[in-house]
Amino acid sequence: MQKSSFRVLELDFFRGLVLLIIVVDHIGGSILSRLTLHAYAMCDAAEVFVFLGGFATATAYAALAERRTEAIARQRFLRRALEIYRAFLITAGLMLLVSAVLIAFSIDAPNLTVTDLDDLLDAPLVALRDILLLRRQPYLASVLPMYAFFALCVPLILPLARRRPVWLLAGSLALWAVAAQFAGNLPAIEDTQWNFNPLAWQLLFVLGVIAQCQPVYQKISAHRVGWLVNALALAVMAGGAWFKLSGGHEPLDPGFKQNLSWLRAVNFLAIAWLVANLIRLGWAKKLARWLPWVGMVGRKGLLCFVAGAVISLVVDSLLYTATDGYLDVPLGLLADAIAIGTLVLVAWAAEPLKRVVRFRARAASTRGAAN
Repeated sequence: MQKSSFRVLELDFFRGLVLLIIVVDHIGGSILSRLTLHAYAMCDAAEVFVFLGGFATATAYAALAERRTEAIARQRFLRRALEIYRAFLITAGLMLLVSAVLIAFSIDAPNLTVTDLDDLLDAPLVALRDILLLRRQPYLASVLPMYAFFALCVPLILPLARRRPVWLLAGSLALWAVAAQFAGNLPAIEDTQWNFNPLAWQLLFVLGVIAQCQPVYQKISAHRVGWLVNALALAVMAGGAWFKLSGGHEPLDPGFKQNLSWLRAVNFLAIAWLVANLIRLGWAKKLARWLPWVGMVGRKGLLCFVAGAVISLVVDSLLYTATDGYLDVPLGLLADAIAIGTLVLVAWAAEPLKRVVRFRARAASTRGAAN
Protein backbone atom coordinates (compact mmCIF):
# COMPACT_ATOMS: atom_id res chain seq x y z
CA MET A 1 0.00 0.00 0.00
CA GLN A 2 1.23 3.47 -0.79
CA LYS A 3 1.02 6.18 1.80
CA SER A 4 -0.18 9.66 0.95
CA SER A 5 -0.92 8.98 -2.72
CA PHE A 6 -3.24 6.11 -1.79
CA ARG A 7 -5.74 8.73 -0.58
CA VAL A 8 -6.12 10.27 -4.02
CA LEU A 9 -8.15 7.58 -5.77
CA GLU A 10 -7.84 4.09 -4.31
CA LEU A 11 -8.96 4.85 -0.76
CA ASP A 12 -12.12 6.65 -1.86
CA PHE A 13 -12.79 3.90 -4.40
CA PHE A 14 -12.56 1.07 -1.87
CA ARG A 15 -14.59 2.94 0.73
CA GLY A 16 -17.29 3.62 -1.84
CA LEU A 17 -17.23 0.02 -3.00
CA VAL A 18 -17.63 -1.24 0.56
CA LEU A 19 -20.55 1.12 1.22
CA LEU A 20 -22.29 -0.13 -1.93
CA ILE A 21 -21.65 -3.74 -0.90
CA ILE A 22 -23.03 -3.09 2.59
CA VAL A 23 -26.24 -1.78 1.04
CA VAL A 24 -26.87 -4.89 -1.09
CA ASP A 25 -25.66 -7.27 1.63
CA HIS A 26 -28.52 -6.08 3.85
CA ILE A 27 -31.14 -6.83 1.20
CA GLY A 28 -32.19 -10.42 1.77
CA GLY A 29 -33.34 -11.06 -1.81
CA SER A 30 -30.38 -9.30 -3.42
CA ILE A 31 -28.71 -11.14 -6.30
CA LEU A 32 -25.48 -9.15 -6.15
CA SER A 33 -25.05 -10.08 -2.48
CA ARG A 34 -24.60 -13.69 -3.65
CA LEU A 35 -21.36 -12.51 -5.26
CA THR A 36 -19.92 -10.27 -2.53
CA LEU A 37 -17.17 -11.05 -0.04
CA HIS A 38 -19.27 -12.79 2.62
CA ALA A 39 -20.25 -15.49 0.12
CA TYR A 40 -16.62 -16.54 -0.41
CA ALA A 41 -14.86 -15.73 2.85
CA MET A 42 -15.13 -16.08 6.62
CA CYS A 43 -15.28 -12.27 6.80
CA ASP A 44 -17.43 -9.65 5.07
CA ALA A 45 -17.56 -5.96 4.22
CA ALA A 46 -17.53 -4.99 7.91
CA GLU A 47 -13.85 -5.92 8.25
CA VAL A 48 -12.97 -3.92 5.15
CA PHE A 49 -14.99 -0.95 6.42
CA VAL A 50 -13.22 -0.87 9.79
CA PHE A 51 -9.72 -1.42 8.37
CA LEU A 52 -10.20 1.32 5.76
CA GLY A 53 -11.60 3.54 8.51
CA GLY A 54 -8.30 3.21 10.36
CA PHE A 55 -6.30 3.87 7.21
CA ALA A 56 -8.41 6.91 6.26
CA THR A 57 -8.23 8.27 9.81
CA ALA A 58 -4.43 8.07 9.84
CA THR A 59 -4.30 9.76 6.43
CA ALA A 60 -6.58 12.62 7.49
CA TYR A 61 -4.86 13.06 10.88
CA ALA A 62 -1.39 13.23 9.32
CA ALA A 63 -2.51 15.72 6.66
CA LEU A 64 -4.21 17.97 9.23
CA ALA A 65 -1.28 17.82 11.65
CA GLU A 66 1.14 18.72 8.84
CA ARG A 67 -1.06 21.53 7.53
CA ARG A 68 -1.96 22.92 10.97
CA THR A 69 -0.85 21.42 14.30
CA GLU A 70 -1.13 18.18 16.29
CA ALA A 71 -3.44 19.91 18.76
CA ILE A 72 -5.86 20.92 15.99
CA ALA A 73 -5.77 17.36 14.60
CA ARG A 74 -6.64 15.94 18.02
CA GLN A 75 -9.49 18.40 18.46
CA ARG A 76 -10.82 17.56 15.00
CA PHE A 77 -11.18 13.88 15.83
CA LEU A 78 -12.80 14.58 19.15
CA ARG A 79 -15.39 16.58 17.20
CA ARG A 80 -15.55 13.70 14.74
CA ALA A 81 -16.62 11.39 17.57
CA LEU A 82 -19.52 13.76 18.29
CA GLU A 83 -20.43 13.84 14.58
CA ILE A 84 -20.54 10.03 14.48
CA TYR A 85 -22.64 9.94 17.66
CA ARG A 86 -25.04 12.42 16.05
CA ALA A 87 -25.13 10.23 12.93
CA PHE A 88 -26.00 7.27 15.16
CA LEU A 89 -28.93 9.14 16.68
CA ILE A 90 -30.14 10.17 13.21
CA THR A 91 -29.79 6.62 11.88
CA ALA A 92 -31.57 5.16 14.91
CA GLY A 93 -34.41 7.65 14.49
CA LEU A 94 -34.68 6.91 10.78
CA MET A 95 -34.77 3.16 11.40
CA LEU A 96 -37.67 3.63 13.79
CA LEU A 97 -39.48 6.09 11.53
CA VAL A 98 -39.09 3.98 8.37
CA SER A 99 -40.21 0.86 10.23
CA ALA A 100 -43.28 2.67 11.56
CA VAL A 101 -44.22 3.93 8.07
CA LEU A 102 -43.76 0.52 6.46
CA ILE A 103 -45.80 -1.20 9.17
CA ALA A 104 -48.53 1.43 8.74
CA PHE A 105 -48.75 0.37 5.07
CA SER A 106 -49.04 -3.30 6.13
CA ILE A 107 -45.52 -4.17 4.99
CA ASP A 108 -44.11 -6.88 7.21
CA ALA A 109 -40.46 -7.89 6.89
CA PRO A 110 -37.95 -9.58 9.23
CA ASN A 111 -35.63 -6.58 9.67
CA LEU A 112 -38.19 -4.00 10.74
CA THR A 113 -37.47 -2.64 14.23
CA VAL A 114 -40.78 -3.88 15.67
CA THR A 115 -39.46 -4.56 19.17
CA ASP A 116 -37.84 -1.13 19.44
CA LEU A 117 -41.05 0.49 18.18
CA ASP A 118 -43.18 -1.40 20.71
CA ASP A 119 -40.84 -0.37 23.53
CA LEU A 120 -40.88 3.23 22.30
CA LEU A 121 -44.69 3.30 22.35
CA ASP A 122 -44.89 1.60 25.77
CA ALA A 123 -42.26 3.73 27.49
CA PRO A 124 -41.06 6.51 25.17
CA LEU A 125 -38.81 8.31 27.66
CA VAL A 126 -37.08 5.10 28.70
CA ALA A 127 -36.58 3.98 25.09
CA LEU A 128 -35.19 7.37 24.08
CA ARG A 129 -32.88 7.37 27.09
CA ASP A 130 -31.60 3.94 26.12
CA ILE A 131 -30.84 5.13 22.58
CA LEU A 132 -29.05 8.24 23.86
CA LEU A 133 -26.93 6.09 26.19
CA LEU A 134 -26.20 3.54 23.44
CA ARG A 135 -28.03 0.86 25.41
CA ARG A 136 -30.44 0.38 22.51
CA GLN A 137 -29.04 0.30 18.95
CA PRO A 138 -31.75 -0.12 16.29
CA TYR A 139 -31.11 -2.16 13.16
CA LEU A 140 -28.12 -1.01 11.02
CA ALA A 141 -27.19 1.78 13.45
CA SER A 142 -25.08 -0.52 15.62
CA VAL A 143 -21.76 0.00 13.83
CA LEU A 144 -21.68 3.75 14.55
CA PRO A 145 -21.19 3.61 18.35
CA MET A 146 -18.09 1.50 17.70
CA TYR A 147 -16.82 4.13 15.26
CA ALA A 148 -17.42 6.94 17.75
CA PHE A 149 -15.30 4.98 20.24
CA PHE A 150 -12.50 4.68 17.68
CA ALA A 151 -12.60 8.41 16.90
CA LEU A 152 -12.24 9.20 20.61
CA CYS A 153 -9.14 7.00 20.74
CA VAL A 154 -7.45 8.55 17.68
CA PRO A 155 -5.38 11.13 19.65
CA LEU A 156 -3.86 8.23 21.60
CA ILE A 157 -3.50 5.74 18.75
CA LEU A 158 -1.90 7.94 16.07
CA PRO A 159 1.21 9.06 18.01
CA LEU A 160 1.85 5.47 19.07
CA ALA A 161 1.41 4.22 15.50
CA ARG A 162 4.09 6.62 14.31
CA ARG A 163 6.58 6.25 17.17
CA ARG A 164 5.84 2.95 18.95
CA PRO A 165 3.94 0.74 16.46
CA VAL A 166 5.05 -2.51 18.12
CA TRP A 167 3.73 -1.35 21.49
CA LEU A 168 0.47 -0.27 19.91
CA LEU A 169 0.04 -3.59 18.11
CA ALA A 170 0.87 -5.58 21.26
CA GLY A 171 -1.66 -3.61 23.30
CA SER A 172 -4.31 -3.96 20.58
CA LEU A 173 -3.80 -7.72 20.37
CA ALA A 174 -3.98 -8.05 24.15
CA LEU A 175 -7.24 -6.09 24.27
CA TRP A 176 -8.68 -8.14 21.40
CA ALA A 177 -7.75 -11.38 23.21
CA VAL A 178 -9.82 -10.49 26.30
CA ALA A 179 -12.56 -8.51 24.54
CA ALA A 180 -15.14 -11.31 24.59
CA GLN A 181 -14.95 -11.48 28.38
CA PHE A 182 -16.04 -7.84 28.64
CA ALA A 183 -18.71 -7.84 25.93
CA GLY A 184 -21.43 -8.22 28.56
CA ASN A 185 -20.22 -5.08 30.36
CA LEU A 186 -20.98 -2.77 27.47
CA PRO A 187 -24.14 -0.68 28.06
CA ALA A 188 -27.15 -2.56 26.69
CA ILE A 189 -30.76 -3.25 27.53
CA GLU A 190 -31.66 -6.57 29.12
CA ASP A 191 -30.97 -9.73 27.10
CA THR A 192 -29.06 -7.86 24.38
CA GLN A 193 -25.43 -7.12 23.53
CA TRP A 194 -23.67 -4.86 21.05
CA ASN A 195 -23.55 -6.36 17.56
CA PHE A 196 -19.96 -5.12 17.26
CA ASN A 197 -17.74 -5.33 20.33
CA PRO A 198 -15.44 -2.28 19.94
CA LEU A 199 -12.87 -3.83 22.27
CA ALA A 200 -12.39 -6.59 19.69
CA TRP A 201 -12.91 -4.72 16.43
CA GLN A 202 -10.38 -2.06 17.41
CA LEU A 203 -7.74 -4.55 16.23
CA LEU A 204 -8.63 -4.00 12.57
CA PHE A 205 -8.88 -0.25 13.05
CA VAL A 206 -5.42 -0.20 14.63
CA LEU A 207 -4.03 -2.38 11.84
CA GLY A 208 -5.40 0.10 9.31
CA VAL A 209 -3.72 2.97 11.15
CA ILE A 210 -0.39 1.12 11.32
CA ALA A 211 -0.60 0.17 7.63
CA GLN A 212 -0.80 3.88 6.77
CA CYS A 213 1.84 5.08 9.24
CA GLN A 214 4.44 2.34 8.77
CA PRO A 215 5.82 0.83 5.52
CA VAL A 216 5.01 -2.70 6.67
CA TYR A 217 3.70 -3.93 3.33
CA GLN A 218 6.54 -2.36 1.36
CA LYS A 219 9.23 -3.93 3.54
CA ILE A 220 7.76 -7.43 3.59
CA SER A 221 6.80 -7.51 -0.09
CA ALA A 222 10.30 -6.36 -1.07
CA HIS A 223 11.98 -8.98 1.15
CA ARG A 224 13.14 -12.28 -0.31
CA VAL A 225 10.37 -14.11 1.59
CA GLY A 226 7.70 -11.86 0.12
CA TRP A 227 6.60 -14.61 -2.27
CA LEU A 228 6.08 -16.91 0.71
CA VAL A 229 3.75 -14.40 2.36
CA ASN A 230 1.82 -14.13 -0.91
CA ALA A 231 1.51 -17.91 -1.09
CA LEU A 232 0.35 -18.13 2.53
CA ALA A 233 -2.24 -15.38 1.97
CA LEU A 234 -3.51 -17.17 -1.11
CA ALA A 235 -3.78 -20.45 0.81
CA VAL A 236 -5.73 -18.79 3.65
CA MET A 237 -8.08 -17.10 1.19
CA ALA A 238 -8.62 -20.39 -0.66
CA GLY A 239 -9.32 -22.19 2.62
CA GLY A 240 -11.95 -19.64 3.61
CA ALA A 241 -13.57 -19.86 0.19
CA TRP A 242 -13.65 -23.65 0.36
CA PHE A 243 -15.29 -23.55 3.78
CA LYS A 244 -18.01 -21.13 2.66
CA LEU A 245 -18.67 -22.75 -0.72
CA SER A 246 -18.65 -26.37 0.50
CA GLY A 247 -21.84 -25.80 2.50
CA GLY A 248 -23.37 -28.15 5.04
CA HIS A 249 -21.91 -26.36 8.06
CA GLU A 250 -23.74 -25.47 11.23
CA PRO A 251 -24.55 -21.76 11.64
CA LEU A 252 -21.72 -19.94 13.38
CA ASP A 253 -22.16 -18.54 16.87
CA PRO A 254 -23.16 -14.82 16.92
CA GLY A 255 -20.00 -14.11 18.91
CA PHE A 256 -18.00 -15.19 15.86
CA LYS A 257 -18.66 -11.77 14.32
CA GLN A 258 -19.50 -9.76 17.43
CA ASN A 259 -16.09 -10.41 19.00
CA LEU A 260 -14.11 -10.64 15.73
CA SER A 261 -13.07 -14.29 15.71
CA TRP A 262 -9.45 -14.92 14.78
CA LEU A 263 -10.70 -16.86 11.74
CA ARG A 264 -12.43 -13.75 10.42
CA ALA A 265 -9.44 -11.53 11.17
CA VAL A 266 -6.90 -13.87 9.55
CA ASN A 267 -9.07 -14.44 6.49
CA PHE A 268 -9.52 -10.69 6.04
CA LEU A 269 -5.80 -9.96 6.44
CA ALA A 270 -4.98 -12.56 3.80
CA ILE A 271 -7.40 -10.95 1.35
CA ALA A 272 -6.16 -7.46 2.23
CA TRP A 273 -2.58 -8.53 1.54
CA LEU A 274 -3.48 -9.85 -1.91
CA VAL A 275 -5.49 -6.72 -2.70
CA ALA A 276 -2.47 -4.63 -1.68
CA ASN A 277 -0.56 -6.40 -4.46
CA LEU A 278 -3.22 -5.33 -6.96
CA ILE A 279 -2.95 -1.76 -5.68
CA ARG A 280 0.82 -1.84 -6.13
CA LEU A 281 0.37 -3.08 -9.70
CA GLY A 282 -1.98 -0.18 -10.44
CA TRP A 283 -5.17 -2.20 -11.04
CA ALA A 284 -7.11 -0.43 -8.29
CA LYS A 285 -6.22 3.02 -9.67
CA LYS A 286 -7.45 1.98 -13.12
CA LEU A 287 -10.74 0.76 -11.65
CA ALA A 288 -11.11 3.99 -9.69
CA ARG A 289 -10.69 6.00 -12.89
CA TRP A 290 -13.13 3.83 -14.81
CA LEU A 291 -15.75 4.03 -12.05
CA PRO A 292 -15.48 7.55 -10.59
CA TRP A 293 -19.01 7.36 -9.15
CA VAL A 294 -17.80 4.67 -6.70
CA GLY A 295 -15.16 7.04 -5.32
CA MET A 296 -17.80 9.77 -5.08
CA VAL A 297 -19.75 7.54 -2.67
CA GLY A 298 -16.55 6.90 -0.69
CA ARG A 299 -15.88 10.62 -0.28
CA LYS A 300 -19.31 11.04 1.37
CA GLY A 301 -18.74 8.13 3.74
CA LEU A 302 -20.80 9.05 6.79
CA LEU A 303 -23.69 10.52 4.82
CA CYS A 304 -23.78 7.51 2.49
CA PHE A 305 -23.69 5.10 5.42
CA VAL A 306 -26.76 6.72 6.98
CA ALA A 307 -28.53 6.94 3.62
CA GLY A 308 -27.53 3.36 2.80
CA ALA A 309 -29.09 2.10 6.05
CA VAL A 310 -32.42 3.66 5.09
CA ILE A 311 -32.19 2.44 1.50
CA SER A 312 -31.38 -1.11 2.60
CA LEU A 313 -34.27 -1.28 5.05
CA VAL A 314 -36.82 0.11 2.59
CA VAL A 315 -35.72 -1.96 -0.41
CA ASP A 316 -35.32 -5.13 1.64
CA SER A 317 -38.79 -4.77 3.16
CA LEU A 318 -40.50 -4.03 -0.14
CA LEU A 319 -38.71 -6.88 -1.90
CA TYR A 320 -39.56 -9.30 0.90
CA THR A 321 -43.24 -8.33 0.69
CA ALA A 322 -43.28 -8.60 -3.11
CA THR A 323 -41.67 -12.06 -3.16
CA ASP A 324 -43.03 -13.50 0.14
CA GLY A 325 -39.42 -14.00 1.15
CA TYR A 326 -38.53 -16.24 -1.80
CA LEU A 327 -35.61 -15.55 -4.11
CA ASP A 328 -36.71 -13.87 -7.34
CA VAL A 329 -33.85 -13.12 -9.74
CA PRO A 330 -35.45 -10.35 -11.85
CA LEU A 331 -36.90 -8.54 -8.82
CA GLY A 332 -33.67 -9.10 -6.88
CA LEU A 333 -31.62 -7.50 -9.65
CA LEU A 334 -34.10 -4.64 -9.86
CA ALA A 335 -33.80 -4.12 -6.10
CA ASP A 336 -30.00 -4.06 -6.40
CA ALA A 337 -30.15 -1.49 -9.20
CA ILE A 338 -32.55 0.73 -7.23
CA ALA A 339 -30.48 0.52 -4.05
CA ILE A 340 -27.16 1.26 -5.75
CA GLY A 341 -28.63 3.96 -7.98
CA THR A 342 -30.28 5.72 -5.05
CA LEU A 343 -27.10 5.72 -2.97
CA VAL A 344 -25.07 7.10 -5.89
CA LEU A 345 -27.73 9.78 -6.37
CA VAL A 346 -27.44 10.77 -2.70
CA ALA A 347 -23.66 11.13 -3.04
CA TRP A 348 -24.01 13.09 -6.27
CA ALA A 349 -26.57 15.49 -4.78
CA ALA A 350 -24.67 16.03 -1.53
CA GLU A 351 -21.98 18.39 -2.88
CA PRO A 352 -24.30 20.83 -4.74
CA LEU A 353 -26.58 20.97 -1.72
CA LYS A 354 -23.60 21.62 0.52
CA ARG A 355 -22.47 24.49 -1.73
CA VAL A 356 -25.98 26.00 -1.65
CA VAL A 357 -26.06 25.85 2.15
CA ARG A 358 -22.63 27.48 2.37
CA PHE A 359 -23.62 30.20 -0.11
CA ARG A 360 -26.78 31.03 1.83
CA ALA A 361 -24.85 31.05 5.11
CA ARG A 362 -22.28 33.49 3.67
CA ALA A 363 -25.05 35.64 2.21
CA ALA A 364 -26.86 35.74 5.56
CA SER A 365 -23.59 36.64 7.30
CA THR A 366 -22.91 39.42 4.80
CA ARG A 367 -26.42 40.86 5.26
CA GLY A 368 -26.01 40.71 9.01
CA ALA A 369 -22.71 42.57 8.84
CA ALA A 370 -24.23 45.20 6.54
CA ASN A 371 -27.07 45.81 8.94
